[in-house]
Amino acid sequence: MSDVCVNLLYRWPAAARFDRRVPKEKFYAHGTVTASVREKFVAEVQRITWAYKLAETTINLVGTGAVPEIQVFEIDAKGSDVTEPVLTAIDKAIPFPIIFEISRDEGEMRSTRMVAAHKQPGSGTPKLSAYFSTDWQPTRIERQPLPTSITLPALYTALLDPLTPVVIRPGEDVSEVAARLETVRKLEREIATLERRLRTEPQFNRKVELRRALKSKQSELTVLVER
Repeated sequence: MSDVCVNLLYRWPAAARFDRRVPKEKFYAHGTVTASVREKFVAEVQRITWAYKLAETTINLVGTGAVPEIQVFEIDAKGSDVTEPVLTAIDKAIPFPIIFEISRDEGEMRSTRMVAAHKQPGSGTPKLSAYFSTDWQPTRIERQPLPTSITLPALYTALLDPLTPVVIRPGEDVSEVAARLETVRKLEREIATLERRLRTEPQFNRKVELRRALKSKQSELTVLVER
């Protein structure tokens, strides 16, 4: 899971309030939930609330097949956090994009972080990117208005923009961002491998070749993460 050090919570529209508690057992029925993931649900999750439903009927923004609705799920943690396998199980059980707000108690203070993956619904199991998160922040922090958007896909991209470690380009949709993120992760792995090889390579000529390859991959990465 990636954290881009953002302090941000959105002020979700009152008209979109759904406020339905979802029993953890609802997610166990899906074949993707293993015994170990069930144990994580039990150990980590106090309560799951389907808090908001952002749709044409609630906020008057037109959806598409890729983003027909956006759901906001609030998860109360039993302990210090809720881990990615739990979020993945919920995401795979719900066909719509989800924004999660995870809250925990730290003594007398309550803190919340917003986390989401770029989600591409399809005919089968939705395809998910890595998860991206804000920092933990006081739950009572002043919330920001939703980004100005004219469609639900544009709103979804704008909601995830602050969380995503690449700059979302004008007109870029969710699938394009997800594809670029996948390429970024691949390049980061290749760069890490080259750096390890460079540290242990004894031959000077080979070091020169590795440095050249490393510089090339780093340049590719810079292009991908910036505008």
